[in-house]
This record gives sequence, structure tokens and C-alpha cells, in this order.
Amino acid sequence: MKAKNVRTRFAPSPTGFIHIGSVYSTMLDYAFAKKHKGQFVLRIEDTDRKRYVSGSEEKIYQALNWFGFSPDENYRQSERLSIYKKYAEELVKKNYAYYCFCSPERLRELREEQKKKKQPSRYDRHCRSLNKKEVEKKLAKREKYVIRMKIPDDEKIIVNDLIRGKITFDSNLIDDQVLLKSDGFPTYHLAVVVDDHLMKISHIIRGEEWLSSTPKHVLLYRYFGWQMPVLLHTPILRNPDRSKMSKRRKHTSLDWYREQGFLPEALLNFLALLGWSHPEEKEIFPFDEFIKFFDLKDVNPIAPVFDLTKLEWMNGVYIRNKPDSELAELLRPFLPKMSKKQILAAVPLIKERIKKLSEAKELLEFVWRRLDYPFNLLLQRNLRKRRAKEMLEKTKEIVEKTEIEKTELLRQRLMDLVKRNSWNVGAFFMVLRVAICGKKITPPIVESLPLLEKKEILQRLDLAIGKI
Repeated sequence: MKAKNVRTRFAPSPTGFIHIGSVYSTMLDYAFAKKHKGQFVLRIEDTDRKRYVSGSEEKIYQALNWFGFSPDENYRQSERLSIYKKYAEELVKKNYAYYCFCSPERLRELREEQKKKKQPSRYDRHCRSLNKKEVEKKLAKREKYVIRMKIPDDEKIIVNDLIRGKITFDSNLIDDQVLLKSDGFPTYHLAVVVDDHLMKISHIIRGEEWLSSTPKHVLLYRYFGWQMPVLLHTPILRNPDRSKMSKRRKHTSLDWYREQGFLPEALLNFLALLGWSHPEEKEIFPFDEFIKFFDLKDVNPIAPVFDLTKLEWMNGVYIRNKPDSELAELLRPFLPKMSKKQILAAVPLIKERIKKLSEAKELLEFVWRRLDYPFNLLLQRNLRKRRAKEMLEKTKEIVEKTEIEKTELLRQRLMDLVKRNSWNVGAFFMVLRVAICGKKITPPIVESLPLLEKKEILQRLDLAIGKI
């Protein structure tokens, strides 16, 4: 697709956490703008004051920074109220909108009556028939009002979606939408249309859930006499069981992925493959390649499956490809009780074993605290108490005489010990592992010993001997 003067936008509402579906749409916005050397605009849509959540705006900026999506322009809708009021009143003058003075009580009663009759909840157009004098009289009295758009009767409204084609809506099923609320704040429908036009947005990429609202926007563009941007409604992301990714589940929030230790580049790689395929059939590729090959028309409208297992595998690949020093820095927030030096030393031991940064904590928690364990954990593979105790006592003698940092020498001396006594290698190292780490699954035990001071190692061996 060739495109000129491409301008896309990320238009989040600061009403809580950032949904992973929003990240998906934003990724497409950013990639398409950069592919065509266009502009990527950030617009904070904060006009719904009842749903505003403090701190949400900061999360939006943090998310963009995390992914490296730097906006070319920034806007905040709450700073543009006079603009929306002007355009709402323009629609009234053109007879495409009208003042509605209905009280909240009347509207509530109307909804209750409709509910009793099992009718759709919608405005009954009570104020649509008010004449000019009646309106002026009410305005002179300073009665509270909203401005509603006029939806035409008996019309088929066509929405052109880039990947879905033409979609037809019946105007008789569309409510006379409020455009300007009584507090002077616009609704989403007015603000988004006015802003997209004034900001010269060329392509609107948003979630499928907004498709049902689009006929209202088509009408507003027509009423204003403006050209409609190219529309693309991304498919809803689904769980492996084909259910919709609900906000009630933790893994819909971007915060969850950051807390779990997913890397932004891995997450983008995974999202890129939802509804799109690399032309060279690659599974792992940098985001620059996605920008190079991606085209909006190639997005598949069928809801893709969000497979966490595949994402974890992909994240593990990215972790293993990180230089040790860089990975150590990424691990620091997950290992606050370990020194920078300890983490760097631990990286080669766990790099191949983790798929998420958060998994490092469980593997390495033995470093900063002694884990309690039942004595029978020392008796693996039918090992008898006497033999286990003998193994630990002789290991202690070797540790006392050897520099812990010299892991090759230490390993050789331990192996010589095992051979001299004809012990089972696996059983010996399991006893040592449990004694030092308090669990059966750990990084390579001999290489892990330098993460501890020799004094601590000897104390843990003594504790294990005392348990038997």
C-alpha cells in the first residue's frame, strides 16, 4: 500500500491499566507511520471524568517509553474543550444536532420503562421537536442541556473498513448520540471525529469493539463536510480456548507482562505475528523488519489466538540472545537482594533456564536466604542416612581446603571424592544441591557456590549434617 502524508494516532483514555489489545493496535499505528515516514501522534482522551483514574496517564507514557514508541506530537483533550463546543454548536446551526434539556430523572424513568417493555434502551427524541423559540427560552433560563446529533431515519449507513470491506448499518437502530455533555465536556464520538480531522489523521487503527460506533462517525464526517480517514478495526485477541481476552484476567494488562519479566522486543515480535506473517516465514525477527514488510491490508480480520506458551518460548529466545551484562541489568529489579556483581556472576548459570525474568528469583532465592526443607529431601535415589551424612562431611573438608571461586578445581576434587568412594554421581550432587539451596531444582550447583561466601556454605553444610 502506498500512502502519502501518513499520520496515525494512539488515543488512550486514562481510565485504568493499558490493555494488551491496545498495545497491539498501537504497534500497528507506529509501524505504519514509520514505514511511510509519517507522524505518530499521542492524544490523551481524558474527557470522561467519571472514569478517570489517577496515575493512568503516567502509565501511558511509561508504556510508550518501554516499547520505544516516541510520539511526534502530543495532545490532551481536556485542554481543547472550547474547540469541541464550537463544532457541536456548528452542527446545531446546520440542523444536524439539537439541544436536549431532559433531566437525568426523566432519562432514568425512560430507561426503566423501556426495560419493562423489553425495548432497546435509547433516547425517545423528546427534545428533537422543540422549536427555535422554545429552545431560546430554555437557554435564557440557563436550563442544563446536552447537545445530541440527529440520526436520520430509514438510512443504510456504509462503513468502509480496510480489511473487512463494506459493512452496512441500519440508522433506525442507532440512538441520537450525545455529543456535548452538560458539563461542557464532549463525548468520545464528537471529540474523536473533530480531533482526527484537525490533527489530519490519515489512518485510524482501533479495536473491533469500536466498529458499532463507526456509523455515528461516518455521519459526523458527512455533516461537517470532511473526508473520512482510512479505517481499520483490528480483530479481538482471544485466549487459546477461543474466549475473548477479558479485563478480569491478569494477562490483559500490560503491567502484568512487565511484572512477569517479558521483554518489550519479544512482546512486539509475538504481537506482530497475530494476524500477520513474515514474508520469509520467520518466527523471530527485529521490529525494524516488521516495519519494513508490514502493510495494513495484510492484517487478518479473524480473531487471533493469544498463546502465552508461545510468548514465553519467544521471550526465552530473546533472553538467551542478550549479552550477559545487559541481561544482568534487566534482572536487577527482580533480584533486589543480590549485588550487581552477584547477578552478573549468576547470569550464565540461569540464562538457559528462564523464559521470563521473574523466574530468576525462584532459581536464585537461596543466595539471600536459607530455605527450610525436610531432612528426607537429602535422601534422594534411595540414599541411606549414613551415606548422605558421610557425603556432606567429606564435602565440607574439601570446601574448607579449596578456593570457592576456582570452580573447575572444586568440581575435580568433588568428582575424585565420588570416584574414590564409588558413590552415585547423581545422588551425591543432589545431596549437595539440597544442602546448599534447600531445593532439588537449582542452577548448576558447583558453579553456584561462588555466589555465597565460604563461611555461609560451611554453615549450610553443618545444618544439613545436623538434620540427618
